[in-house]
Amino acid sequence: MSVVTPRPGHRGTLGVFDSGIGGLTVVRYLRRLLPGWPIVYFGDTARVPYGTKSDATVRRFAGEAVSFLKQFEVSQIVVACNTVSAVAIRTLEKHDPALPIEGVIEPGAEAAVRATRNGRIGVIGTRATVASRAYEHAVAAAATRAGTKARVFSEACPILVPLAEEGLENSVAARAMLKEYLAPLQAKKIDTLILGCTHYPPYRRALTSILGPRVRLIDSGEATARRLARALGESARGGRGSLRCYVSDSPRQFEAIGARFLGHRMGRVWLVPQDDLPWFERRPVRGERK
Repeated sequence: MSVVTPRPGHRGTLGVFDSGIGGLTVVRYLRRLLPGWPIVYFGDTARVPYGTKSDATVRRFAGEAVSFLKQFEVSQIVVACNTVSAVAIRTLEKHDPALPIEGVIEPGAEAAVRATRNGRIGVIGTRATVASRAYEHAVAAAATRAGTKARVFSEACPILVPLAEEGLENSVAARAMLKEYLAPLQAKKIDTLILGCTHYPPYRRALTSILGPRVRLIDSGEATARRLARALGESARGGRGSLRCYVSDSPRQFEAIGARFLGHRMGRVWLVPQDDLPWFERRPVRGERK
């Protein structure tokens, strides 16, 4: 039985959200770098993927996720979703300027600029992320700050999210799709590739086998966690952190496949009930997990 029961806030509680399970790759690094911090995670599994939705819809979903996490009196929001970071993070910041919000685009862009040797950077992501040109703008800004130049070549990879959700990242089908998606980037002679979706880290082995070891892979989620740890200045903080996960649908499925993204066995995942009203405004309903 899973019941939404907000717990008292913590001075160092982190709120993390994503459209589904991919954001657990960011949580994996946050737990390693900020081991003493409690984390509340929300995966909007009922409405995944966000990358095929309109910008207006993504902004609405993101606003609802932040509203839910605020019930836990979080002191920091981490947007573990490239699509939301690309099209909605400025809106979120304007709606609640007192709540610090960290996205994944700028940290990933900065890491890529530091890593590239020839200034040719590839990006793979959802259609919404690629269409936003957010990485192009972020890389240009990071390159200017670094006193260098860089070009960005982007490819939308819509099939990769559902394949990762099903645990098929090393399947024949996944490798065939990756070869097709990566061919235009290889033709541009990129030497650095940004994984512009938090669902993509499980594809590392397949990506390296196709691109070769000389192409550096940049995990935007890892870059975000490292930047946040530096900003908070408490990577060595003592104590034991905690992780509490909520989803908008299918908690048992989330539990079953979450370990692959999180790097260790998951505990209980809690269901956020839904009806015609915004789910974060509903009173918790006791019932069996789906």
